[in-house]
Amino acid sequence: MKMIDSALIEAQNQSQLKHLEQDYQALGEKLARSGQDIEALTKAAQAFQIAVPSWGTGTGGTRFARFPGEGEPRNIFEKLEDCAVINEMSCSTNAVSPHFPWDKVSDFSELKQTSEAYGLSWMGINSNTFQDQKNQPLSYKYGSLSHTDPAVREQAIAHNIECIKWGQTLDAKSLTVWIGDGSNHPGQSHFQRAFERYLSSMEKIYAELPADWEMHIEHKMFEPAFYSTVIQDWGSNILAAQHLGPKCKSLVDLGHHAPNVNIEMIVSRLIQFKKLGGFHFNDSKYGDDDLDSGSLHPYQQFLIFNELVDAEHRNQEGFAPAYMLDQSHNVTDPIESLVNSAIEVQRSYIKALLIDRNKLYQYQDENDALMASLELKNAFNLDVSPILAMARVRDGGPINPLQTYRASGYRQQAAEKRPADKNATGSGIV
Repeated sequence: MKMIDSALIEAQNQSQLKHLEQDYQALGEKLARSGQDIEALTKAAQAFQIAVPSWGTGTGGTRFARFPGEGEPRNIFEKLEDCAVINEMSCSTNAVSPHFPWDKVSDFSELKQTSEAYGLSWMGINSNTFQDQKNQPLSYKYGSLSHTDPAVREQAIAHNIECIKWGQTLDAKSLTVWIGDGSNHPGQSHFQRAFERYLSSMEKIYAELPADWEMHIEHKMFEPAFYSTVIQDWGSNILAAQHLGPKCKSLVDLGHHAPNVNIEMIVSRLIQFKKLGGFHFNDSKYGDDDLDSGSLHPYQQFLIFNELVDAEHRNQEGFAPAYMLDQSHNVTDPIESLVNSAIEVQRSYIKALLIDRNKLYQYQDENDALMASLELKNAFNLDVSPILAMARVRDGGPINPLQTYRASGYRQQAAEKRPADKNATGSGIV
């Protein structure tokens, strides 16, 4: 089932195809001089996929206000429509990551059938114990999986186990657990006892994982708790993952670290100890800003992919991270931002493939700092746009995704059939 008319995509491409072919040929000749095969890179671009967050299709917000956008989805079925459009425009987002209970439905079999009709699969089930839900018996105001009250902990455990069961119906293979537990005042919480309660709760959830599932722990240094959080950094994260077992790994959200933290080195450490579960890609200026991926720090994103491609190159054991976007949109069309972000992450991956690993290793072994750095910069500075565009064309997608999307009038059509709902999900807080 197609959301954007294929005839429109073809018509848009026709006026640009000649120039793309010329650019692609020129880039191919340039790459060939350094022993690179543009066709192999294009196939790699076609194979690259990154999941879209269901909540990201709604307009994001801040702690101060939220300004709903036109035609934003009001339920998971309408979110799937937008996710299908994102995939048709980017040709690299064929999976959706849901968030429960925001996306809870009465019939998960129907939801799975609907996603299959759009050519979408499910990845990375996200639980929610960081906010109270309607008719919820006990509050998470003072924590969830680490709460001092056993009854609150049991409620949070039960929700996560329920998420696993829903995920099984959707044929997902992982559960992502992020909690807002922590403290706002020194002395408010006993650090060790809170962590002990968290681990005890997680043990019960871990025991319910199907044999072919993973649990991904997400760390965050602040917010909603501002003095301490139970899973504050990658150190606490990997300690918990190692404690729980081989099916538990760490998830890296690029916005969940202190400013200027060397995230690529964290990625390397997690790979080395077989504990890298996946990513939430976004960008930030100050903290957990959830800005469009690559909008501010494209070189950092490239350096992260340098580590990821290096792990691929070395065939490292246990390396199979899940890639997902996680960003909030307050002043842009969420579909446009997610399409653009998916392409920017894909761009970083292809650029990292350009690095001559043997040369880089030689420079490192010889302690030639400048040449090693330039080997990375040479790959980063090369414009691989023709490769990305050609990959989309070969998959039936647009050369210029945003131009084609706007020409389709999809947002205006959505606004007509989806009356504004100020309560639609998409808060941008995860």
